[in-house]
Amino acid sequence: MSKAQKIQFQIDAHIVDSQCANDICTLVLQAPEIARTAVSGQFIMVATGDEKSHDPLLRRPFSISQCANGTIGLVYKVVGRGTKLLSKMTAGQKVNLVGPLGKGFKLHSQKKHYLVGGGMGIAPLPFLAATLREKFPDDPIAVLLGARNRDELICLDDFEEIDNITVACATDDGSVGYHGLVPDLLPGKINGTVYCCGPWPMMKAVAAISRQRGAACQVSLETMMACGMGACVGCAIQGVDFIENGYLHVCKDGPIFEAEKIWL
Repeated sequence: MSKAQKIQFQIDAHIVDSQCANDICTLVLQAPEIARTAVSGQFIMVATGDEKSHDPLLRRPFSISQCANGTIGLVYKVVGRGTKLLSKMTAGQKVNLVGPLGKGFKLHSQKKHYLVGGGMGIAPLPFLAATLREKFPDDPIAVLLGARNRDELICLDDFEEIDNITVACATDDGSVGYHGLVPDLLPGKINGTVYCCGPWPMMKAVAAISRQRGAACQVSLETMMACGMGACVGCAIQGVDFIENGYLHVCKDGPIFEAEKIWL
């Protein structure tokens, strides 16, 4: 683990911008300490209630979607009480954060990088794409995105700002791009590494295709978390060597894993 990944902060971050449409929200936070040390694939734990309240008691985990100029960006969907409260906050208010947490993506120069995202699993990929472009200016990047419909295809504008990148979309209802599932967009020959985040069945399918075509695949797992630091063991999962080595914990062993450690 790098030095950056070991550094964690608890801070009161000011909201720079907060916008919601169709229950999908973007939140930009002034958090220079976290922005300075975060790596793509890491996440933060957010207290979603009013700054003077401890209700809800438990924080919510969010992938870091953007990281630049002392700010971090989050993209999330309103699915419960915590995210509903967060969606009502406005610029100038403060939220308490803990992060950056977890292990990020392992990055190496490749003939091509394939970023595959499904639904809200698209959220961490703009930060990854920007990091890849900064580290490897000449490596081509292919972004493959899937969602149920046009309204749930998130972060498209973020990818358009990155050079030497192609974006292809798949939607369940055919409203944008390919009418079908995002794993179908993977090419017959994969010349590089696949990075994937989304629903577990989708990631498992992408991992299987990558393995069949001889490509390395990293997956970003999403689970329910209470602490984000390994204390509550609420995010325990079984990897392929569960019998020998026991449970993996998404918050501290991940959230980024080599797919072969999760599925055979």
